[in-house]
Amino acid sequence: MANHISTRYGGLPGAFSRTLEQFRDKALEDMNEVFRRVMIEIGSTVIRLSPVDTGRFKGNWQFTVDAPATASLDNYDKEGHDTVARLVADVQHLTFGQTAYLVNNLVYSIPLEYGHSSQAPTGMLRITINGFQQMVDQAVREVSE
Repeated sequence: MANHISTRYGGLPGAFSRTLEQFRDKALEDMNEVFRRVMIEIGSTVIRLSPVDTGRFKGNWQFTVDAPATASLDNYDKEGHDTVARLVADVQHLTFGQTAYLVNNLVYSIPLEYGHSSQAPTGMLRITINGFQQMVDQAVREVSE
């Protein structure tokens, strides 16, 4: 009986299969968009919260996919605008299921996270992580509107 049904009707386009395909495509598109928005929010928050002296620390935040950056940069960005713009541009190619990294490889990044600077006495990453679920919830709301 199953062979008869699949032989006779299997693979034929129909409204139900098109609806399922559209649902799948929309779900994947929305998942990608939520992932991108969350990564942009995480990155821009970390960059904004980063203490600044010369701007080298803010300029050294690096977004990569599938493997973390391993070197430091010679970028100086006191306001963080260029670093955020680079992050936003790089995130546009991110798809759900990939592993995203945001790293700062300067030797003083860990001391700064743990209060070495009076500008960020409670760090940047720990504050951002505390707001992670709200960022996800907000991105889901925005994408589903």
